[in-house]
Amino acid sequence: MLLAIDIGNTNIVFGIFDGPRLGEIWRLETLRGRTADELRVLVSRLFAEGGLETARVSGVVLSSVVPPLTGTVTRMARDAFGLEALVVDAANAGVRVRYRPPEDVGADRLVNSLAALDRYGKAGRAIVVVDFGTATTFDVISAAGDYVGGVICPGVEVSADALFQRAARLPRVDVRRPGQVVGASTVASMQSGLYFGYVAMVEGLLTRLRAELAGDGSAVSVATGGLAAAIAAETASIDHVDPDLTLHGLRLAWVRNRESGR
Repeated sequence: MLLAIDIGNTNIVFGIFDGPRLGEIWRLETLRGRTADELRVLVSRLFAEGGLETARVSGVVLSSVVPPLTGTVTRMARDAFGLEALVVDAANAGVRVRYRPPEDVGADRLVNSLAALDRYGKAGRAIVVVDFGTATTFDVISAAGDYVGGVICPGVEVSADALFQRAARLPRVDVRRPGQVVGASTVASMQSGLYFGYVAMVEGLLTRLRAELAGDGSAVSVATGGLAAAIAAETASIDHVDPDLTLHGLRLAWVRNRESGR
């Protein structure tokens, strides 16, 4: 079994692979003060509740955008499984990176690109991966299979929190699809702006990205992350929704590194 770990700004996601099959998925809140011992206890409990044996894990691979937790999680892997985790970066992700400098690219963006290439790159067209996380990222993979860059935007929850914090008379609202664009109350107006405004942003950026990538044919768009399904349901600009894209990319990175002897 392979344990894939994605350390994000909001959640740490654990995925268990048995060969290529993704089984259990667990999410823990990202708390920068967590210790390796805390994580070891939590992960051991999750394995026990899932009826899984930690001794069956033969590999650990992780991506991280939270540097303080990278070392903590690698120590947890060493203590809980007796394994050195493969920490994915621009040098070992298995994607040619044309970003400058390459090490600035988040590991999650690289493994997303790797998985998108494997799953949707057969048509010889460019790919745009839209990841709806704490930040919403648009990552571009050329038809030749190179990671060439992208766009970083505030996530919709970040935007909602900013409205609440910076405007004294506006309440905190849940981000959800309102019944109509014209809001008949303050809450409905905010929900309309957040939801439909976000849909419009995604559509607009995908249109502009596709125009720039016209030489590579009409780019394929793949959405992942928390709001992927909700946004994709509202627009024809997104071709595929793949909620576990990051975990599958981590598995591919681990397989390629093992095959290359790293």
